Amino acid sequence: MSAPHRLQIRVYYEDTDFSGVVYHASYLRFMERGRTELLRDLGVHQQAIHAGETSFAFVLRAMNIEFLKPARMDDMLTIETFAREVKGASAVLAQRVLRGDEVLVTADVKVAAVTDGRPIRLPGGIRMKLAGG
Repeated sequence: MSAPHRLQIRVYYEDTDFSGVVYHASYLRFMERGRTELLRDLGVHQQAIHAGETSFAFVLRAMNIEFLKPARMDDMLTIETFAREVKGASAVLAQRVLRGDEVLVTADVKVAAVTDGRPIRLPGGIRMKLAGG
């Protein structure tokens, strides 16, 4: 992919701990939304792949995450997502959480395609879309 997908998210009270700082697990939800919206914008809809001819699901295989700076209640965040690497049955998606130009969180997320608990090859069209082709 040439440019990252961007999703705007506002931090609400429910996303924070008692001090008004974003709770670490909230970033996981923010980034999940970023990955889902990336796929949606590429024309890949979760409901369709679960019920389609080659029914499969994306599962999270691994995540390397760094918390650099805290976000706070009412902050407007941007979740950037792009495919760093696309293989046969998996992809590594790079993500950043930003407040303006300030990078708060970075993550590399490895997702895999599975059916009945077993890895399957990503359908060619999806693989090409993720790879930017």
